[in-house]
Amino acid sequence: MSTENPCSPSQSCCPLCGGANQCAMAAGGAPESCWCMTAAPIAPTALAAVPEAQRGQVCICAACGSPQAQEPVPPAFAQRPPPAPI
Repeated sequence: MSTENPCSPSQSCCPLCGGANQCAMAAGGAPESCWCMTAAPIAPTALAAVPEAQRGQVCICAACGSPQAQEPVPPAFAQRPPPAPI
């Protein structure tokens, strides 16, 4: 079984997850047709996570750029009900 990433490093791959970034400009389309122009604002933490050498060179994917993707997962104990009084 191959563990290779199906998206080789290029302008069409997300530098955070390695998946396809669906960038219209990388595909030769108009900038205004790109998902990032019509989506909610991209999470600042996602932009900050892009390696410095790749900033301004490649786009992240919509999943990595989503503000919901950047929310911390609460610890398991936070989901338990409070203890019953003694």
